[in-house]
Amino acid sequence: MEKQTPSYQDASMPTYGRIDLSFVKGEGCYLVTDDGKRFLDCASGIAVNTLGHCHPKLIETLNKQSKMLWHTSNLYRIPEQERLAYRLAKACKLDQVFFCNSGAEANEASVKMARRFQYRRNKVIKTNILCAEGAFHGRTLGMLSATSNPVYREGFGESVSGFEHVSFGNLKELRNAINEKTAAIMIEPIQGEGGVNVAAERYLLGLREAADEFGALLIADEVQTGMGRTGTLFAFQQSGVQPDIVALAKGLGGGFPVGAVVAREEVGNAMGPGSHGSTFGGNPLAMAVANCVLDVLEEDDFLQNVRDVSSYLEYRLNKLLVTYPKFISQLKGLGFLRGIGLTKNLTAADLSAALRTRGILTVPAGLNTLRILPPLIITKQEIDVFSDALTECFEEAS
Repeated sequence: MEKQTPSYQDASMPTYGRIDLSFVKGEGCYLVTDDGKRFLDCASGIAVNTLGHCHPKLIETLNKQSKMLWHTSNLYRIPEQERLAYRLAKACKLDQVFFCNSGAEANEASVKMARRFQYRRNKVIKTNILCAEGAFHGRTLGMLSATSNPVYREGFGESVSGFEHVSFGNLKELRNAINEKTAAIMIEPIQGEGGVNVAAERYLLGLREAADEFGALLIADEVQTGMGRTGTLFAFQQSGVQPDIVALAKGLGGGFPVGAVVAREEVGNAMGPGSHGSTFGGNPLAMAVANCVLDVLEEDDFLQNVRDVSSYLEYRLNKLLVTYPKFISQLKGLGFLRGIGLTKNLTAADLSAALRTRGILTVPAGLNTLRILPPLIITKQEIDVFSDALTECFEEAS
């Protein structure tokens, strides 16, 4: 009997609907497969590769740090962690930072902090977190309960108590839902997974007012929107709203796993030793890379260039909207977190697949939306490549 060659792929749990592409190299905004095909990456590892692939400054920083020190644990001071904490706190106009490894962890920690703060302040149990319908805050058991889509919770038993969902953008419904047990309001300035739904400025201002009126905290989930993706360092800055807690991850490490929670001093001080922790959170490797990402984002004109080039992307997309109303129902998003809302004549999955045949990577999202998440270093010329490929797809679908 002929011996079968084992498949390494079979050893991976089937938790992902993987596309049959295997990338072995990255160059700027491009990924290269094992058979040499080049793809313009307009997905960025789902809003992670802030500076594209193999950015020379990130390579230099990681190589240098890897030869010095990788891990010590948080039993000891970590100078690069202290430096990054100071920079993030200052940028958010907040005071203290906790470091972890992912967005779900950052959101989990945000909820713990809000509940602990309310307990320390009021000496009563205020545990309810008001979330929005269409929200996606992560895949841990706790954050599944904060996420509104029941598909993600199927088969995992009862939801964790203390989470309630109200209509996204509906201030009246939110205010009616606040009660004596409400600890915090948790909101994404732009719902990514939910369909690239932008929170209106007046809605965010209303959330801040409601939180202040009823003694609740305001948590901004900036896991996908933060670190320059919307044209400012954080999306909440465009509304003038000041959150009490900000959750970060994804783009913070530019591809290296790192998450963070930035909070008011009173919130942070409610978390004493042993109240929370992370073995790997804030390790020297992650902190060196994240500081480097922030260095680049803070360079003169970097974010201005993001705004300029993303405006050009918006211009190209608006031309497609006018030309192909049969397929495009609306355009959504800000900066380089954009969504093309599609009509019933074309699915986001089919459009994403058609783009892949033309060497373009994108990400479908909720409400039949194609998500566009390029690295922040993408050029107008590369936007033209993407837009021309979209045109070909719509023409073919016609």
